[in-house]
Amino acid sequence: MKLKILVVVVVVVLAWVAGQFYSQGAPGGATTAGNESQLALSDTEQVINDSFQLEPGARIEVSGINGPVEVLTIDGQTADVHLETTARGGADLESRKLTVRQTPTGLIVHAESNDGFRFWRWLSGGEVRHHVTLKVPRQIELSTSGVNGRVQVGEVTGAVRVSGINGRVEVARATDAVHVSGVNGAVTIGVGELSGEGVRVSGINGSVEVRFGENLNADVNVNGLNGGFSVNAPNVTTEEPPNRSSRRARIGHGGTPISISGVNGSVRLNRM
Repeated sequence: MKLKILVVVVVVVLAWVAGQFYSQGAPGGATTAGNESQLALSDTEQVINDSFQLEPGARIEVSGINGPVEVLTIDGQTADVHLETTARGGADLESRKLTVRQTPTGLIVHAESNDGFRFWRWLSGGEVRHHVTLKVPRQIELSTSGVNGRVQVGEVTGAVRVSGINGRVEVARATDAVHVSGVNGAVTIGVGELSGEGVRVSGINGSVEVRFGENLNADVNVNGLNGGFSVNAPNVTTEEPPNRSSRRARIGHGGTPISISGVNGSVRLNRM
């Protein structure tokens, strides 16, 4: 049992560090100006408000954030971006300030790093804190990595990928592929009528809850579980577990896979 816990912790730490290290490089892609309003409140605080027009299915990428990330979904094709950066001093603010860039395929929100990758600074929480709030169309794909804070995502019709998160992860509702990995915190995912690759959750140091609607048909496979397993829904059947760390369940008629592995905490299946 101790070995299983150690494996989960190692997976979470490696994924988190990898997400942070990857996020230090400036993302590629052309930049298209939006309606930007950049306000330097002081030499230790900066706020950026911007808006962009997006095509259906646009890809939103958020990485290297030392603070919470909120992705709210709305009707229409306009994305509104609100970025806050606070620091202990002006030099720190310049070294890790937030930027937003529009590419031919979507948007990139990223924390710049002008003084190299400072592992010990990151490990101690750093001198710079961020707060990212996005209001974006529902018809997007979302990728979020390397976040030292909670991640909250609204209803998204495209694929959602979240990795390397030191904080709670919440996805309100997804109808396409959902991949969540390397999370040091609780994970809650709401799913509708899933399509494509289904849901994959791995390397979680915290509880996992999957909430689903009455029309979902899926097969649930849980492996490497170090915690309890519970079901609170009328249309779910469970199988006799093959061992203490594995569980099997069928939602509705079965079909789309929901794979959960390497969880140091409980797993719950609940009706929305």
